[in-house]
Amino acid sequence: MKCVICEKGETRRGKTTITLERDGATLIVKGVPAEICANCGEEYMDERITKQFLKKAEKAVKDGVQIDIREYIAA
Repeated sequence: MKCVICEKGETRRGKTTITLERDGATLIVKGVPAEICANCGEEYMDERITKQFLKKAEKAVKDGVQIDIREYIAA
């Protein structure tokens, strides 16, 4: 797909690290599948994966987690 940020690059499949911060909790997940712009590096995650991360972040906040670092494992 064409990058919506730089409007010049095409995205390619790759992996990225996602950092979510909320209410004092930080969740870091490495090796997340994403589409990455070859020109500017902008990263696009699948909607399903994004929803998973938001649920995990909510749970981390409820559980009182301050920092959590994980490797992505497909569900």
